[in-house]
Amino acid sequence: MHRDFRNVGIIGTGSYLPEQEMTNFDLEKIVDTSDEWIRTRTGIESRRIADENTATSDLAYKAAEKAMEAAGVTADQIDLIIVGTLTPDHIIPSTACIVQEKLGAKNAAAFDLEAACSGFVYGLTIAQQFITTGMYEHVLVIGAETMSKILDFEDRKTCVLFGDGAGAVVLGPVGENRGIMSMDLGADGSGGPALMVPAGGTRMPATAQSVLDRLHYLTMDGSEVFKFAVRTMPMTSQRAIEKAGLTVDDIDFLVPHQANTRIIKSALKRLKFPMEKVYINLERVGNMSAASIPVALDEAVRAGKIKENDNVVLVGFGAGLTWGSCVINW
Repeated sequence: MHRDFRNVGIIGTGSYLPEQEMTNFDLEKIVDTSDEWIRTRTGIESRRIADENTATSDLAYKAAEKAMEAAGVTADQIDLIIVGTLTPDHIIPSTACIVQEKLGAKNAAAFDLEAACSGFVYGLTIAQQFITTGMYEHVLVIGAETMSKILDFEDRKTCVLFGDGAGAVVLGPVGENRGIMSMDLGADGSGGPALMVPAGGTRMPATAQSVLDRLHYLTMDGSEVFKFAVRTMPMTSQRAIEKAGLTVDDIDFLVPHQANTRIIKSALKRLKFPMEKVYINLERVGNMSAASIPVALDEAVRAGKIKENDNVVLVGFGAGLTWGSCVINW
């Protein structure tokens, strides 16, 4: 049976950040660091922190509502919900199923995806396949994290970097020559130890000792992650641009994973892409892992920085190690 493949695009964006702000000066009071040390090395000045009663699904739900409103679709029109997160509410059920119930999206299938900071781009890729083949009409892709719940606030190398938040998009069929033009995904499992939570899975189940040893917190080899990111961001961006039949000069705007200002600047220098066409918000939200790209994207769209018919690159990298990029004609 012959089936024509449909063009797929983002038809609505939304984001949500917790109200509580934690500045670098707040961190100075609880860990051996300083505002100057954090700013000069990362570009981060503050981040949002969820309170003890707020879980990842709560943030995801609020971002999803805004994306659905922007897209003009109702909950019963959502066919699938994909949540990219490394901080799920529970091991089971999936956070996506919890969001489905909160939204009342009774017709939607739902599952979580774990590709860390690359999770949102991975989710877009999967969603595209369902819509382009005609299986589904509308897919909700969410990147949501409560990173503060897995941070060791005695480890100044990690606790200063991350924040909490959620971003969401609704994907659907779009017109000819519009929407997602290309994708590039990849992974290097040999780099897994560079960024991980050692305990809590089946390799090292939770015990009283694992808690005492602080093995349920995020650990990171910062220098290895930095080198990986600076190499990978331009590489995957260039691949996606070439797959779309474009050149770097054809790109109107770029939304990167918000990890570190130095990483972003170094990567853009290799890509030969101007900073004035890049959206940066990490100075006030930090690294929100899978939520970073969709939150930044929503802010850029609502600020009018991304306009109709712009060629936009989304690019991320993260634990796994993983990377992903895509080119979208807006």
